[in-house]
Amino acid sequence: MRTVLVGLLLVTAASSCAGDGGRGTGATSTSEPSTRSEPSRSTPSTTSTTAAAPTPALFRSTIAAVTAANLGASWREGCPVGPADLRLVTVSLIDFDDRDHSGTVVVHADVADQVVEVFRRLHAGRFPVRTMRPIFTQAEFEDFETPDDNSSGFSCRNAVDSDAAPSWSRHAFGHAIDINPIENPYLEGGRIIPSAGAAYTDRGDVRPGMAVEGGVLVEAFRSVGWEWGASFSDYQHFSTDGR
Repeated sequence: MRTVLVGLLLVTAASSCAGDGGRGTGATSTSEPSTRSEPSRSTPSTTSTTAAAPTPALFRSTIAAVTAANLGASWREGCPVGPADLRLVTVSLIDFDDRDHSGTVVVHADVADQVVEVFRRLHAGRFPVRTMRPIFTQAEFEDFETPDDNSSGFSCRNAVDSDAAPSWSRHAFGHAIDINPIENPYLEGGRIIPSAGAAYTDRGDVRPGMAVEGGVLVEAFRSVGWEWGASFSDYQHFSTDGR
């Protein structure tokens, strides 16, 4: 009888173990830690952009016929050339702030193309010309002070030379141009023309707009065969024959 009871107890214990899912009393359920994949992060691409430099303004020029009415006080009957021999040349210029502007000058028809080439070189070399327009009024014709620093070409007048008999200036033929007269004064017989050019009589103190040996201005005129008036201290003056 005791044997039967022991057997029954063993059977009951086995059944209890089977109902526990194969785990003994006190067994701990363990699980592997879950693995989460982080969302991929893309680094925004940085595009390097370089601002384009402003395109320099193109050089422009025109050559036009003139009449007596266009010339005003700079021409009169008896001048060595007539209006039909002259041309109005309009060109691109650079001012003293390195900005583009334009100017006009009257010259003889036979040098108009040369003058365009001179100013093409000055524009390319960024040489400053303050202002350039033809002499038109009687006051402009008579006044050599040029307070606005105006560059000019044709003017039917005698050469400014206190030591010589009166004779036509090369300007009267349309074969001369004065550039930046204040920065490049004419030192004549103890006078400084214009008087504002006194600040520029020291030619070794080179500043913008000045004509200097080997500089852009002098070399531009020499490239077309013109000569500079430095030999007689007329630093503004450029002409076809050096007079």
